[in-house]
This record gives sequence, structure tokens and C-alpha cells, in this order.
Amino acid sequence: MNTIREHVTMIGLGPMGQAMAAAFLDKGHPVTVWNRTASRAQPLVEAGATLAASPTDAIAAAKLIVLSLTDYDAMYAILGDHTAALAGRTVVNLSSDTPQRSREAAEWFAGHGARFVCGGVMVPAPLIGAEEAYVFYSGPSEAVDEHRDVLSVIGRVDYRGEDPGLAQLWYQSQLDVFLTMLSSFLHSAAMLATAGVSAAEAAPYATETLRLAADIIDMSVPAVDADDHADVGASTAMMGASADHILGASRELGIDTTLPEAVKTHYDRAIAAGHGASGWTSLYRTILRPPAE
Repeated sequence: MNTIREHVTMIGLGPMGQAMAAAFLDKGHPVTVWNRTASRAQPLVEAGATLAASPTDAIAAAKLIVLSLTDYDAMYAILGDHTAALAGRTVVNLSSDTPQRSREAAEWFAGHGARFVCGGVMVPAPLIGAEEAYVFYSGPSEAVDEHRDVLSVIGRVDYRGEDPGLAQLWYQSQLDVFLTMLSSFLHSAAMLATAGVSAAEAAPYATETLRLAADIIDMSVPAVDADDHADVGASTAMMGASADHILGASRELGIDTTLPEAVKTHYDRAIAAGHGASGWTSLYRTILRPPAE
């Protein structure tokens, strides 16, 4: 017995949009696609997708519209002249922006008779549909539940709540960790490069350090959640001295100091607020409630 798969419209065919549309097709879902540069749709059309002539045609083709765009401005630019087609649709925006912009978008879509779901995809395009893939979602729970099977094609559905801004909040919070980690590796590699050390030689040590950091994150959770930052062997003052030495070494080597300056600023502010003898997690207080300039 053949199962009728839900029809999906995919708007935005950058690497992520192409990967999602291909995953839908691979699982047997009828897919309609639209992109400003129509030539990007050609491989998907050859795989069985239908190329819509306009955003209105794309919206009309399915009850579920998935967006993968640069930001929310791109969404409004594409859909702004085609709002009459939105009534009765569920729009899942997997583009990146801020939590407040997601809340504003939910109101905008509601004004045009559509349900809005915000999403944040937590893997790069090559891992779409892989076992480790997952996506944060927020918005109407009934909309997520109605389309859960097709959304699961992209990755595990991790629903965060009714507030449309929550998925974006979770998404940006994890990108905060990810991007800072990547920048820290490049900064570390640049430090070692001044001594002729290759990134290939440095990388295994950086990976080992990141594993240690992961363990320390797990150990720090009770202190952060309780906002109780007793020194258990790594005080703010001691860690701040390390931050100062990293900055000093970077200046001495003549490499960019933006990242170590930012880290040192966190420690300086915490120490100035009287947390020098507390555990390093006391930085959380001045990050959450930064002192007035």
C-alpha cells in the first residue's frame, strides 16, 4: 500500500535549501521549489522537483512552506508582494535572525492568515537528514505536530515552546559557542604559525583541549544554575591572569588581539565587580547583567 507523502514547497536554494529539498525528494515527498536564480533549481528539477514560476505559485502548491534564506529581510522581500496566497498555509522559516524578529514575523504571518514556525538548523548542509542532525523549532505546537513527519526528514525535531522567538534564541546561543570555538582555534593556530607550526600539527591538541572544555562545561552547570560561584580551584583572578598572558603573547607575536581582548574584558569586569576570589563561573553574573559603562 502506497503512502501519500506530504507536498512541500521550498523557497531559497542556497546550499542548505538545496540539501533540504533533496532530502524531501529522497523520502518521496513531492517538492515545489522557487529561487530568485532559477538555475539553482535545475539539479532538483532533474531529481523530480517542480520549479514554480513565481512565489505565489510556489506558495499555492503546498500547505507547508519551508524557507531557507539569508535573513528575515529576504523573506519579506520575496513574500511581501505575494501575501494573498499565504492564507491557510504553515510557513516554517529556517533562516537566521534574532528572536524578536521571529516574534514580529509570527504577527505578520498571522495578519495574512498563516501560521508561522521558527526554526534553527543545527548542522551544516552536508549533514541534513543525517542521524546527528537536529532542528530547534518554536511556535504553534499544533503546526509542528501536524508537519512533524516531513520536518523530521531534515533532522530530529527539537520543539522549544510556543514563543516564536525561542527557536532562534536556542539557535543563536549554540552558534555563539560554535563560532567562538572556531575563532579560538584559528587564533591558536595563528599563534603557533609564528613558530612555523602547521595547523595539522596543532589540531589534535586543540581537539583534546576542547574535550577537556566539554567536561568542564558539564562540571560548571550546577554553579551557573544556582548562581553560586565558590572557588573550587580555578578562581576568576587566576583564570584572568591566564587571559592576560594570552593577550600579552598575542601582542608580542603581532597577531590579531580581538578575541583575547574580549575574553580578558570578561575577567576584568568580573574582578572589578568583586568576584576575583570566586570561581571562574562568576563571569556569568557580569555577562548576564553587564555593568553600566
